[in-house]
Amino acid sequence: MSIKKIVAFIGLGTMGYPMAGHLSKSNLFNLRVYNRSSQKATEWSKEYEGEVSNSIKEVVMDADFVVTCTGKDEDMMEIVFSDQGMITHLKKGSIFIDHTTTSYKLAKHLNESLTAKGVSFIDAPVSGGEAGAINGVLSVMAGGSNAILEESNELIKTYSKNVTYMGESGKGQLAKMVNQICIAGLLQGLSEGLLFAEAENLDMDSLLSAISGGAAQSWQMVNRAETMHQREFDFGFAIKWMVKDLGYCIDQSSTNNSNLGFTKEVFDRYVNLMDKGHSYSDTSALMLFDQLNK
Repeated sequence: MSIKKIVAFIGLGTMGYPMAGHLSKSNLFNLRVYNRSSQKATEWSKEYEGEVSNSIKEVVMDADFVVTCTGKDEDMMEIVFSDQGMITHLKKGSIFIDHTTTSYKLAKHLNESLTAKGVSFIDAPVSGGEAGAINGVLSVMAGGSNAILEESNELIKTYSKNVTYMGESGKGQLAKMVNQICIAGLLQGLSEGLLFAEAENLDMDSLLSAISGGAAQSWQMVNRAETMHQREFDFGFAIKWMVKDLGYCIDQSSTNNSNLGFTKEVFDRYVNLMDKGHSYSDTSALMLFDQLNK
């Protein structure tokens, strides 16, 4: 009987909480979890089996895999490089998988720093939202060594349905940027289409039935159009996180001379909505922009 490998999971937020839960339920690993808010970690431990650690040093010590799912670049910098960070405590030969959506620059910096310590790094942002995390059907875009990704596949598959290798370190984050750029455009188009339909007093059920089976169909239409029409905006991925992600996209575009003019317009609309109290509304609240700016 083989000895189970140790997995350290850091970050029990909206996404990380159920992801770590799927790891626990798989019973394939010896799981340790850590969250900066101990209350969240205590709540998780009542629902799932796994050792709750009291510090980053404690959670990563001797771990074969370290998995992070946090909020932004600054969180990862603190977790890895601060005085209380993990960089000096990671086991040589271990694998570090970061599911945080970060900047490309940080992914490259993490890879260089961890490789120097004898630790393999995979940047592996996810798509699928809170529902995808809860149902264990996330899509993962990964950059780094394909051989290391294959070694990590059993772990990642406990909470995902698709794992796609994108190429060298940082390419996972670049793929996630494309994902967010596309979503921004889809939501702007869907918002305008629904507002146009409402202005013409079209029957929404009939309309969505007609167009969701054709070329206009998208995940956003199928999963958000009706709630947008009902002005319900409490369904997962919050505007504050989209602003963070699109900011990375816009920053990266300055290095490759791509034109993200439309994305920048949607970014500005989201910033405006945050200023009007919608930081934690989901991203489909984009359709409120005109109403709130009359």
